[in-house]
Amino acid sequence: MRDEYVEAVLAVVDLVPSGTVLAYGDVAELLGAGGPRQVGSVMSHYGGQAAWWRVIKANGGAPEGHEREALARYIDEGTPLRGTPGVGSWRVDMGRARWAPDDGELDAVDAVAEALWDRTHGRHRKMSDPDGGIEP
Repeated sequence: MRDEYVEAVLAVVDLVPSGTVLAYGDVAELLGAGGPRQVGSVMSHYGGQAAWWRVIKANGGAPEGHEREALARYIDEGTPLRGTPGVGSWRVDMGRARWAPDDGELDAVDAVAEALWDRTHGRHRKMSDPDGGIEP
């Protein structure tokens, strides 16, 4: 996975406020790149220092294998839940908990997406020197 994509996903996750969540696909949509599986891969391999519990399945399910720790964080942050937490099945209430960025927050997300685009498609990409060979 490209470092630029990893950095962009983690930057978006850092913008998600306490008590709210995004689905894996929401992150990809905000970035305009990748999909739910790519975001999930980033989170499982590199998300340990980020607010990983704020990026979940579209059905409101917590990250697999981390349900107990995620539930404690949801309760601490006041994240809206469905069902009885800790008893039987429960989920994050996506209708109430999904983050809807305001204009300022959306500007920050757009800046991350634009930086990803620039770094992978153009302006900041090193070009080869026709006289000196190809640089990686």
